[in-house]
Amino acid sequence: MMLKFRTQIFDGLIALWALVLSPAIPVLALLRCPGLNRRMIRFWARGTLALSRWVLGLHMIETGKENVPDRRPCFYAANHQSAWETLAFNVLIPDICIVAKTELARIPIFGWFLRNAPMILVDRAGGAKALTRMVKQARQAVAEGRSVMIFPEGTRVRPRQHRRFQPGIGGLYRSLGLPVVPVAHNSGLFWTGEGKRAGSVAVSYLPALPAGLPPQEVIARLEEMINAEKGRLEGLVDA
Repeated sequence: MMLKFRTQIFDGLIALWALVLSPAIPVLALLRCPGLNRRMIRFWARGTLALSRWVLGLHMIETGKENVPDRRPCFYAANHQSAWETLAFNVLIPDICIVAKTELARIPIFGWFLRNAPMILVDRAGGAKALTRMVKQARQAVAEGRSVMIFPEGTRVRPRQHRRFQPGIGGLYRSLGLPVVPVAHNSGLFWTGEGKRAGSVAVSYLPALPAGLPPQEVIARLEEMINAEKGRLEGLVDA
């Protein structure tokens, strides 16, 4: 009962927080400044994470930051378990450009910021055309000094379950010509459809794979590294 009560309070406060910031949208639309839009996204995400600490008792711990390149664009690949990571990585990695599904653009307020940050919105039924558009947008983001993040599983995967990584990450890796940093976390243990509970989400940055490797090899190594690390992080909570 307490879990459900805290979740309802938290969800209500998030909605209120979004409404408080929504009057800024017309101003931002007139200014047409993507950098300012991204700063607003980070401000909103920081507020949401602060609410999660105060209301839910949900914190986060980062390890492996030495594996993250300093002050230059990078390519990140992370597992996907909940909405938590789509919020948190806007704070953890400045000016991140996240590859997301087009359906998220329909969410009021949040969808506007996704389109105008801009993030890379992919139509999962778009085939080769969608992949070409994704690569083009990712290259543009890197040219602007932004890092790119993709969730190679292609959808949310519950803790202790696995899904084969989508081949699109191989084409993106080859086209960007950047090292790829594998990232694992265990957010799905705390942020679920049944409720949100207290604890510490662990985020682990693993050693980067260099640019120039065969794409199929990179996909296989990312899948092995991320699945192994997320299993370890989930085991820490079980213990």
